[in-house]
Amino acid sequence: MKRAYVQLALLSFAVFLGLSLWFSTSAVGPELSEAWGLTAGQVAWLTIAVQLGFVLGTLVSALLNLPDRVSAQWLIAACAACGGVVNLAIAAGCSDSFGRTPTGFYTVLGLRLVIGVMMAGIYPPGMKLVASWFEGRRGLAIGVLVGALTLGSASPHLILALPLEDWIYPGKTGWPLWRLELAVVSGASFLSALITAVAIRPGPFLPKTTQFEWRYFYQMWRNEPLRRANFGYLGHQWELYAMWTWVPLMIVASFEQVGWSPSSARLCSFGVVGAGGLGCVVAGLFSDTFGRARTTIVCLGISGTCCLGAGFLYDSPLLLVAVCLFWGLAVVADSAQFSASITEFAQSDLVGTALTVQTCIGFLLTVATIRLVPLLEAAWGWGPALMTLALGPVFGIWHMARLRSGAEVARMAARKD
Repeated sequence: MKRAYVQLALLSFAVFLGLSLWFSTSAVGPELSEAWGLTAGQVAWLTIAVQLGFVLGTLVSALLNLPDRVSAQWLIAACAACGGVVNLAIAAGCSDSFGRTPTGFYTVLGLRLVIGVMMAGIYPPGMKLVASWFEGRRGLAIGVLVGALTLGSASPHLILALPLEDWIYPGKTGWPLWRLELAVVSGASFLSALITAVAIRPGPFLPKTTQFEWRYFYQMWRNEPLRRANFGYLGHQWELYAMWTWVPLMIVASFEQVGWSPSSARLCSFGVVGAGGLGCVVAGLFSDTFGRARTTIVCLGISGTCCLGAGFLYDSPLLLVAVCLFWGLAVVADSAQFSASITEFAQSDLVGTALTVQTCIGFLLTVATIRLVPLLEAAWGWGPALMTLALGPVFGIWHMARLRSGAEVARMAARKD
């Protein structure tokens, strides 16, 4: 068991480093808007491209059965290294004059799409490796891994809060802070590849080989518990990535409005997104004790409440950060529990397909809210724009409460690993 926790720690650190690529460009949206003349809609597409790439990569990987054809640790290492190269190409190969052209912008979008494909080769195989080491307390173990993903997603904001210009060849790089941030993130991804290749190995409970089965779509709609668990996950996804994309940039704008330090805003943004890492671990422990359905309902309730009020605190930065910290703590905490619930309700030979379908549909849904929020913010302000995200938690709570009340699913509601 000691070796299992060592592997969990190493894998979580590797995922933390590799997943820093996800928001590496999105985090510098304000800087890119100034340098390349991007609109809010174009900045949104910098994240949307990764979401679409992740869906494409996940689906292709499942159809080709890559996780079973290629050892998971080597797949993760290769994708982390390739993702780092592509991200570095944006920093070093896309000049400001090129970025201002339509060709330049679409080139960057294409590179971000490739990064999304590479993310599909890091996170899902990482989940498989965690499952191979933990037969019991899997809820906690997967929660730790999702927490690492969360911290990795938040890390670009922390990097931007650091005085990189003073640390890296002071005054002589000729690169603005946003290019340095991309370079540091690429370095982190290369380190992720090295750690995975050298130190990560599959455990004794390696899941059996699976094939993608189209018949799952029929089962998904006929099986009520499975359908409701998927709907709960969709409610969760409606909110999550839009929050991660836009709330940090809202905090930066709020701080700038009152003349506070941009570095402080970036540090707070890291804290808001990164708080979800702790939330994932706590939710994993909570679910092992009180059940998955109850855990998801509590998390959705907290995050949905924060959706309703956070945007109206734009003129009060301290209150805004305080509320957003609670929001960040809860918004991703239930993610692993939705995945775990699918593994419990799906037919055993369809679990791999079930997780693939859940992931693809959920990430496709995030495209809508990532694009919707800046449109509503421009028309009505941050308050009404973020209120629309509460629709997801309301939808999710409804279905998870119905799931929990059904006698057929009592075992899931009280599930303890």
